Amino acid sequence: MEIAKALDYIRQNHMAVLLTRRRDGSPQMSPVTVDVHGDQVVISCRETAYKVGHIRRDPQVSLCVFPDRWLGRWVQVDGRATIQSLPDALEPLVEYYRGLRGEHPDWDDYRAAMVRDQRLLIRIDVERAGPDVAG
Repeated sequence: MEIAKALDYIRQNHMAVLLTRRRDGSPQMSPVTVDVHGDQVVISCRETAYKVGHIRRDPQVSLCVFPDRWLGRWVQVDGRATIQSLPDALEPLVEYYRGLRGEHPDWDDYRAAMVRDQRLLIRIDVERAGPDVAG
Protein backbone atom coordinates (compact mmCIF):
# COMPACT_ATOMS: atom_id res chain seq x y z
CA MET A 1 0.00 0.00 0.00
CA GLU A 2 1.23 3.47 -0.79
CA ILE A 3 1.91 5.62 2.28
CA ALA A 4 -0.23 8.47 0.90
CA LYS A 5 -3.18 6.08 0.58
CA ALA A 6 -2.70 4.93 4.20
CA LEU A 7 -2.56 8.53 5.42
CA ASP A 8 -5.80 9.28 3.56
CA TYR A 9 -7.40 6.31 5.33
CA ILE A 10 -6.17 7.56 8.73
CA ARG A 11 -7.58 11.05 8.05
CA GLN A 12 -11.01 9.37 8.00
CA ASN A 13 -10.48 6.71 10.71
CA HIS A 14 -9.11 7.71 14.09
CA MET A 15 -9.23 4.60 16.29
CA ALA A 16 -5.97 2.68 16.57
CA VAL A 17 -3.74 0.45 18.63
CA LEU A 18 -0.16 1.67 19.04
CA LEU A 19 2.60 -0.91 19.45
CA THR A 20 5.81 0.10 21.21
CA ARG A 21 8.55 -2.10 22.69
CA ARG A 22 9.34 -2.59 26.35
CA ARG A 23 12.94 -2.61 27.53
CA ASP A 24 13.04 -6.43 27.17
CA GLY A 25 11.79 -6.18 23.56
CA SER A 26 8.30 -7.50 24.26
CA PRO A 27 5.40 -5.60 22.70
CA GLN A 28 3.32 -3.06 24.62
CA MET A 29 0.05 -2.04 22.98
CA SER A 30 -2.17 0.95 23.77
CA PRO A 31 -5.50 2.08 22.35
CA VAL A 32 -5.08 5.61 20.96
CA THR A 33 -6.84 8.25 18.88
CA VAL A 34 -4.87 9.28 15.79
CA ASP A 35 -4.96 12.09 13.27
CA VAL A 36 -2.77 13.22 10.39
CA HIS A 37 -0.94 16.56 10.33
CA GLY A 38 0.92 17.11 7.08
CA ASP A 39 2.52 13.76 6.35
CA GLN A 40 2.81 12.60 10.00
CA VAL A 41 0.43 10.57 12.12
CA VAL A 42 -0.09 12.29 15.49
CA ILE A 43 -1.29 11.08 18.87
CA SER A 44 -1.94 13.07 22.04
CA CYS A 45 -0.55 11.49 25.19
CA ARG A 46 0.51 12.25 28.77
CA GLU A 47 4.21 12.79 29.48
CA THR A 48 4.05 10.09 32.18
CA ALA A 49 2.64 7.29 29.96
CA TYR A 50 4.75 4.17 29.55
CA LYS A 51 4.56 4.41 25.77
CA VAL A 52 6.44 7.73 25.89
CA GLY A 53 9.38 6.12 27.70
CA HIS A 54 9.33 3.19 25.27
CA ILE A 55 9.42 5.57 22.28
CA ARG A 56 12.26 7.61 23.75
CA ARG A 57 14.28 4.41 24.08
CA ASP A 58 13.17 2.79 20.78
CA PRO A 59 11.34 5.03 18.30
CA GLN A 60 10.21 2.18 15.99
CA VAL A 61 6.43 1.84 16.33
CA SER A 62 3.46 0.27 14.57
CA LEU A 63 -0.17 1.31 14.43
CA CYS A 64 -3.22 -0.72 13.51
CA VAL A 65 -5.91 1.79 12.48
CA PHE A 66 -9.52 0.74 12.10
CA PRO A 67 -12.97 2.29 11.66
CA ASP A 68 -14.83 3.84 14.58
CA ARG A 69 -17.57 1.25 14.12
CA TRP A 70 -14.97 -1.51 14.56
CA LEU A 71 -15.34 -4.20 11.92
CA GLY A 72 -14.27 -3.23 8.45
CA ARG A 73 -11.19 -2.36 6.45
CA TRP A 74 -8.10 -1.54 8.49
CA VAL A 75 -4.52 -0.48 7.81
CA GLN A 76 -1.19 -1.00 9.55
CA VAL A 77 1.54 1.61 9.40
CA ASP A 78 5.09 1.28 10.70
CA GLY A 79 7.53 4.10 11.31
CA ARG A 80 9.68 6.16 13.60
CA ALA A 81 8.11 8.23 16.36
CA THR A 82 9.31 11.44 17.94
CA ILE A 83 8.01 13.18 21.04
CA GLN A 84 6.95 16.83 20.94
CA SER A 85 6.67 18.00 24.55
CA LEU A 86 5.36 21.22 26.07
CA PRO A 87 5.70 24.11 25.55
CA ASP A 88 6.36 23.35 21.84
CA ALA A 89 3.39 20.97 21.69
CA LEU A 90 0.76 23.43 22.94
CA GLU A 91 -0.41 24.95 19.63
CA PRO A 92 -0.04 21.63 17.76
CA LEU A 93 -2.30 20.09 20.45
CA VAL A 94 -4.89 22.74 19.52
CA GLU A 95 -4.53 21.70 15.86
CA TYR A 96 -4.90 18.03 16.91
CA TYR A 97 -8.16 18.77 18.77
CA ARG A 98 -9.54 20.85 15.90
CA GLY A 99 -8.78 18.09 13.41
CA LEU A 100 -10.70 15.54 15.44
CA ARG A 101 -13.47 17.51 17.16
CA GLY A 102 -13.70 20.98 15.61
CA GLU A 103 -13.77 24.17 17.64
CA HIS A 104 -13.47 24.02 21.44
CA PRO A 105 -15.83 26.24 23.46
CA ASP A 106 -12.93 27.70 25.50
CA TRP A 107 -9.43 27.48 24.01
CA ASP A 108 -7.80 29.08 27.07
CA ASP A 109 -9.33 26.36 29.26
CA TYR A 110 -8.18 23.69 26.79
CA ARG A 111 -4.61 25.01 26.78
CA ALA A 112 -4.58 25.13 30.60
CA ALA A 113 -5.80 21.52 30.73
CA MET A 114 -3.04 20.42 28.32
CA VAL A 115 -0.40 21.98 30.60
CA ARG A 116 -2.02 20.62 33.77
CA ASP A 117 -2.25 17.11 32.27
CA GLN A 118 1.32 17.26 30.89
CA ARG A 119 0.12 16.45 27.36
CA LEU A 120 2.44 16.00 24.43
CA LEU A 121 2.25 14.81 20.85
CA ILE A 122 3.69 11.62 19.48
CA ARG A 123 4.58 12.22 15.81
CA ILE A 124 5.08 9.23 13.54
CA ASP A 125 6.92 9.39 10.23
CA VAL A 126 5.37 6.49 8.32
CA GLU A 127 7.91 4.27 6.57
CA ARG A 128 5.68 1.37 5.53
CA ALA A 129 1.93 0.78 5.15
CA GLY A 130 -0.37 -2.14 4.38
CA PRO A 131 -2.32 -4.23 3.70
CA ASP A 132 -3.80 -3.54 0.27
CA VAL A 133 -6.15 -6.52 0.32
CA ALA A 134 -8.23 -8.42 2.85
CA GLY A 135 -6.82 -11.78 3.92
